[in-house]
Amino acid sequence: MGNFLAGRVVAVTGAGRGIGRAVALAAAAEGARVVVNDYGVSVEGSEPTSEVARSVVKEIEAAGGTAVAVGDDISTMAGGQRIVDTALAEYGRLDGVVCVAGILRERMLFNMSEQEWDPVLATHLKGTFTVFRAASAVMRKQEGGGTLIGFTSGNHQGSVSQANYSAAKGGIISLVRSAALGLHRYGVTANAVAPVARTRMSAGVPVELKEIGEPEDVAALVVYLLSERARAEGITGQVYTIAGPKIAVWAQPRELRAGYAEGAPWTPERIADFLPGTVGVDPMPMLERVAEMAAAAKSGDRPNTSSPSDGPARDDRGNPSPSGG
Repeated sequence: MGNFLAGRVVAVTGAGRGIGRAVALAAAAEGARVVVNDYGVSVEGSEPTSEVARSVVKEIEAAGGTAVAVGDDISTMAGGQRIVDTALAEYGRLDGVVCVAGILRERMLFNMSEQEWDPVLATHLKGTFTVFRAASAVMRKQEGGGTLIGFTSGNHQGSVSQANYSAAKGGIISLVRSAALGLHRYGVTANAVAPVARTRMSAGVPVELKEIGEPEDVAALVVYLLSERARAEGITGQVYTIAGPKIAVWAQPRELRAGYAEGAPWTPERIADFLPGTVGVDPMPMLERVAEMAAAAKSGDRPNTSSPSDGPARDDRGNPSPSGG
């Protein structure tokens, strides 16, 4: 047992399998008392069971750690609150939350139904909000503040056939940055992780990822971000990718270039003459991959790539895909 998180209380959603499980085990191994949450559903979000959360608690206890299971659905406000209430009831405080839980319902945008959109947004984005909301209300008042960690994906740049997943992951990044800004004065930090790791769903990704690691690699980064050492460095509002030996930080949103109307106000004609040559565009790297991915899908090949953001993700509850959580 280590002591990187000695004395701290950490809650992990989607902790029954994959990366979520690895995070829960690593946090416990470094001295944290852990609230293990998993609704225990299938990839599509069906057939919930709390047995997977309890099995991880047993693993932690067998290794000499301390943990408690919560099987609630974090896409509800009551579910998010239940995780926080359990931490307070069992351990008296909550120092960190890690929101890994997610489901996938893949479909082209023009074929996507409301039933395929809503549950994905509810689990990934709202599920992060419900836990962040309940946890931040406690952390802002307790001594030592706390840490919020959301799981995003390189697919926040866009996805060919997972508009729901990409929208949710982009929303998580904005939520994390908003939390970092709004909670800074209370001593609460917030960051996001976009993992690239081998899980049960990795084989379904139609690209051969050169930079890919294991769930344990991701867990190591999360443990660091939960620690006082990360807080002392002032790390907040950041998005990190970890892919095996590689750690990368994503750029903050910023304006690239601007142009100004002189004299008369803008008209469509003036913009048509002015915008392309003066303001221009910011190239979209994912567009360069679309043709290659389509050809690979048709031939059954897996094109090589070293980027965590290339290709659509496949993920399940607590098993973030090679492109995200």
